[in-house]
Amino acid sequence: MTLQPGDLLAITRPAGPQVGTYQLPAAALAELLNPPPVLGISGVVWSTVRSAADNSWQAICWSPELQLYACVAGSGSGNRVMTSSDGIRWSPQPSAAEHNWVALCWAAELGLFVAVSDSGIGNRVMTSPNGRSWTLRQTPADNSWTSICWAPALGLLVAVASSGTGNRVMTSRDGITWTAGPAVADQEWRSICWAPQLGQLVAVSSTGGSQRVMTSSDGRSWTLRTAAAANSWTALCWAAELGLLVAVSSSGRGNRVLTSPNGISWTSRSSAADNAWTSLCWAPERELLVAVASSGTGSRIMTSAYGLNWTVRSSPADLGWRSLCWSPQRRQFAAVSNSGAGNRVMVSP
Repeated sequence: MTLQPGDLLAITRPAGPQVGTYQLPAAALAELLNPPPVLGISGVVWSTVRSAADNSWQAICWSPELQLYACVAGSGSGNRVMTSSDGIRWSPQPSAAEHNWVALCWAAELGLFVAVSDSGIGNRVMTSPNGRSWTLRQTPADNSWTSICWAPALGLLVAVASSGTGNRVMTSRDGITWTAGPAVADQEWRSICWAPQLGQLVAVSSTGGSQRVMTSSDGRSWTLRTAAAANSWTALCWAAELGLLVAVSSSGRGNRVLTSPNGISWTSRSSAADNAWTSLCWAPERELLVAVASSGTGSRIMTSAYGLNWTVRSSPADLGWRSLCWSPQRRQFAAVSNSGAGNRVMVSP
């Protein structure tokens, strides 16, 4: 039964002095079952804070073991990394090279931050055990590497690229030695994640007709999957407690969200706004999915409890928000931007 806001629902009290049937508006019932979020909690209210430098910040991640945020940038002179223990006060750090660093992950079992770049000659990876000291690593192909993730069960780092011929995937067991391999198709792969409960690596693409998803159980052999919409899919995450893969897009009309319980069958969902959504993450402690965008007027954040229905949230500044992460220890979201003046970080405490 589908309830509309004006419908009435009959409820019968089973016992007691006031036995009878009462008329409850469906909208009221919906609010009782799904109360609106309280302002002031993580993911709903955001504020900008000062970044260490006005660089083109592209990626952020949190290390639970180090209790540290790290960010990488595509611009800057001797300061293309910044770190923070609280998301508020940021310190500049030197990168191993002044490449266009675009993606970053934390590999807990290796004790390493690992970043990938879409520029550089034979050295488009850098690693760090602490976020401060970084080492360049040799890479097998000078592709535009766009995303990287760590799959603990496989003991494997996996990166995907938006360029290259027959080699748009590269893998490493230690972050030092890398091997190139073929993606299932030479499409512009934009984001990759590991879904441990599925035992699958999943990547999404911004090109490729209707088949803009690929999956793999080992990082070497990939299978092409059909997306529910041929949008420019830019970011992907796994929400374990929901049993759901969720992707967001920078294109499409009213359908810039994609979900799947298994990586194979995908369903298009209504986005809260047709913004250029660039990143998203799942916060299990908050039971909330949050996405950020690089376009939109005062609306560059959207949230969802289940990945099905999304709500726009006010963004404190209309900047080019590029990446987002969640710190369970701090109960805090943090995002970084590639534009702005002294305010290229925003947090939701």
